[in-house]
Amino acid sequence: MSDTNDCVIEVGEVIVPALNEQPAVKNDRAASNTLAEVSSFISEWTPFGLVTSYYVFSVCLYMYCSNGLIAIFWFIYMCTNFYIAGSTVLEAFFSITPCREARSIVDQAQEKSWLFPTAHNKLPVLDLIIVAYLPNEQSIIVDRAFYALEQLDYPTDKIRINIVYNTPTPMEPLETTLHRLPLRYAHARVIKVPNSTSKADNLNYFFTLETGSDIIAIYDCDHYPHPNAPRWAAERFMAEPDVDVVQGRCIVFNSDDTILTSMIAVEFDKIYAVSHPGRSTMWGFGLFCGSNGYWRSSLLRNLKMDDSMLTEDIDSALRAFSKGAKTVHDLNVTSYELAPTTIHAFWKQRLRWAQGWAQASMRHLKMVYNGVQDPVREEHAKRSFTARFGVLSLLLIRETSYYLVTQYTCLVLSFLIVKFPSSGADLWKLVYFQYPVSQWLFIVSVVCLVATLWITNQVKSEFVSRRMVILFSVLYPFYLILNATIGLYGHARQLVRYSSWNPTARK
Repeated sequence: MSDTNDCVIEVGEVIVPALNEQPAVKNDRAASNTLAEVSSFISEWTPFGLVTSYYVFSVCLYMYCSNGLIAIFWFIYMCTNFYIAGSTVLEAFFSITPCREARSIVDQAQEKSWLFPTAHNKLPVLDLIIVAYLPNEQSIIVDRAFYALEQLDYPTDKIRINIVYNTPTPMEPLETTLHRLPLRYAHARVIKVPNSTSKADNLNYFFTLETGSDIIAIYDCDHYPHPNAPRWAAERFMAEPDVDVVQGRCIVFNSDDTILTSMIAVEFDKIYAVSHPGRSTMWGFGLFCGSNGYWRSSLLRNLKMDDSMLTEDIDSALRAFSKGAKTVHDLNVTSYELAPTTIHAFWKQRLRWAQGWAQASMRHLKMVYNGVQDPVREEHAKRSFTARFGVLSLLLIRETSYYLVTQYTCLVLSFLIVKFPSSGADLWKLVYFQYPVSQWLFIVSVVCLVATLWITNQVKSEFVSRRMVILFSVLYPFYLILNATIGLYGHARQLVRYSSWNPTARK
């Protein structure tokens, strides 16, 4: 029995007639959709409301505090800023030795006409993975694939370039072009991951394949690895058998696009050429940072990626460290990547990083007090006091610093509202020299910042000019406040369990 208005639902090969949807069912579905939209709206905007309320409440609180309380808060914030600046400059000084060693190794290679120590037939087998999300990276994936296949200086019988991608909808003729690459290049492999919704899904699928590789390298799709990067990484593994992960230096190559990209380029030089190698030397451990990282295959296949984490790379790095794996930062293993060119893209990227770091910090802070779990090697079965304090600094103090920076900002804003200065001299005295002890704390903090930026200038990449370093130095206080606000926003998102994965826009 059928009506011309009835619809038909196919189930396998069986045709089942369906009755007209009743008005009550339609109303329930509409109500359900409306409720879902409202819930999504609340989830999206609640963090904004929380952060805005945090700023408004803090400024108002300081406006009504007594001078005695203000003095206490001021002293606390200046002391903590001094600690952060001091730790940063110590990391910078500790980075000088790794930088000199990296340059010395390059000089030695040049003197030997780039004849590397390990013979081609002795090199480890390398799987280099380029991870891509096609709707977002469709304009760059073919270019990066050809570059990796043609420009990397590594024996083709020892390396495989794996293009591992996902896409919610078919994309032709792009996918056909990609899948024809193995016909032209014997060391190419193209894998479309079924049912994937993230980078973690793509990588975990690849880890299920038996490829016989000794080392796995992971690159985001926007990267241009330096032609010698795989070779430098392989030589590091060959020279130091106890190394489990080699993290290279990432350099922003579109620094001239906008003021924002120039700021990010200097920031990346400060992070990858100064902070990471300095922290590794100072605290005794390094971190895989998501791209341009080389892993021993057995370790990475065992750990995999946790797709419930927004920054699955940091989580995997901390899980590796929790097992006693040794990660080193090699400044000769360089790769060039794109920085976001718009505030919107930057905001989305950093919010994902901030929430991901908050997740990872909560999960792994226990490493401060517990021992190595299932050590990778027996000699790494104990975690030193220095490493424990380094974890405390990296996870807890770094996350807390967002509140210290923003509270100091709110305190200064309250001064400007209640005691607005009538001249520049009054403003300078009000902001920085409200209390005598703050003069010394402020001056020492500035000296630490200048020293850090001076060291960064010494190791800046070819895409960063001295003008960019000066601009970064001038704008750094505002950039620091912006990043601290993003950190708070990440915490607020984690509080409301915001879980959308927003890939970084590429051009």
